[in-house]
Amino acid sequence: MRDWTGHLVVLGLGASGRAAAEWGLSRARDGVRVTVLDSGTGDAVVECAESLRERGAEVRFGVDHVKSGDIVVASPGIRPTAPLMLSARALGAPVISEIELAYRISRAPWIAITGTNGKTTTTALVTHLLREAGFVAEPAGNIGPAAVRVAGEVGEAGIIVAEVSSFQLSLTDTFHPRVAALLNITPDHIDYHGSLEAYAAEKAKVFARQVSGDTAIIDVDDEGSRALADPVAERGVTVCRVSRTSTPADGAYLHGTTLVLEERGVEHPLVDVSDLRIMGEHNVSNALAAAACARAAGAGIEAIRSGLMSFRPIEHRLEPVRTVDGAEYFNDSKATNPDAVLKALTAFGERPLVVLLGGRNKGVDMRPLAAAVKVRTDSVVVFGEAAAEIADAFHEVALHVVSARGLEEAVDAARTLARPGGVVLLSPGCTSFDEFIGYEERGRRFKEIVGRMVESA
Repeated sequence: MRDWTGHLVVLGLGASGRAAAEWGLSRARDGVRVTVLDSGTGDAVVECAESLRERGAEVRFGVDHVKSGDIVVASPGIRPTAPLMLSARALGAPVISEIELAYRISRAPWIAITGTNGKTTTTALVTHLLREAGFVAEPAGNIGPAAVRVAGEVGEAGIIVAEVSSFQLSLTDTFHPRVAALLNITPDHIDYHGSLEAYAAEKAKVFARQVSGDTAIIDVDDEGSRALADPVAERGVTVCRVSRTSTPADGAYLHGTTLVLEERGVEHPLVDVSDLRIMGEHNVSNALAAAACARAAGAGIEAIRSGLMSFRPIEHRLEPVRTVDGAEYFNDSKATNPDAVLKALTAFGERPLVVLLGGRNKGVDMRPLAAAVKVRTDSVVVFGEAAAEIADAFHEVALHVVSARGLEEAVDAARTLARPGGVVLLSPGCTSFDEFIGYEERGRRFKEIVGRMVESA
């Protein structure tokens, strides 16, 4: 692919689409022609389009048909049934994701991390552990710079650590990470994939081209990911099973409260759970998976130990914000599905909780979440497009619900419900696309609102 020439068509002008287009334009002298198609509007999109046009790309808006192209790079936001995607497939040319393009042009080995929840934290932690061990490691995919940019910058001596989604994996055909981790598979993006089974099949593609000598890290506490452990091992791939509740042979697990890596029957104690700065049972699982990934890539035990102790929470993932009126506020805006909310609830022991839920649902049944949240808290505040739907689910379990129109009103309502020594947790369980352009904007707005509360207190 590094020597490829022809007509590159990019669908979508998001971060990944722009990076793919810029890569094509960098090859214009070698005969690469670039066309970008996008249905969006807005100042940022128009500005990006003008920049690409000035460099020689053809950029068109409002189209739903691909007329020609030798290879198509599609945005993960375009549904498989969209007219634009259907026409692209009808060309007979390869239709790939930006992750696949990045892999084709890269020279460095890849570590790929997927799962419904925990991808971002685990990807950041693996990168941190490898750097602690002296490796040149760069994050890519849904975390950090676009994968195509990273692939062009990291040489053979480096390692690319990629957070990969089901959308990106669905459009891969050569992607071959030497180390791949699957953290969990729980209901999410059903509106996109059509069923949990279809969603799980896309996640499983992270292991599709692994062979003997490669390593698969699989959390076997999760029913969805556990089902893949034996089939992947039967292909000759080294499988490291991760568990907080059992001690799998040559796996990553807890011995009491100590994180352990086992190799050829020998236990390597790492750190105590209390040494981790990231909170919650799910983050113990993420730390075990990250340690296993780093070890498979060649990191030493001592570097893994020190890295686990020094790693700090990432933005929008159980991120401490401020204390207001004696209650501590946490930003967990990246919790965009119910399972992520349930994991977050394990981080606070028995402290009184007020949970903020809302945004745009992705076709997920909220009733199981309501039943589980009732065990842990007395009050929830719901907001945004899915507020009525979530409220209905919680009314069924007789939990106190306060409805708000938007995030700012929701935070104000939560303040009246919070108790000294307690927690106000933004863990929405939905996407942000009704009110914000992404979970990052939602999380930063939450922090701004809380900051103003502190200033006015």
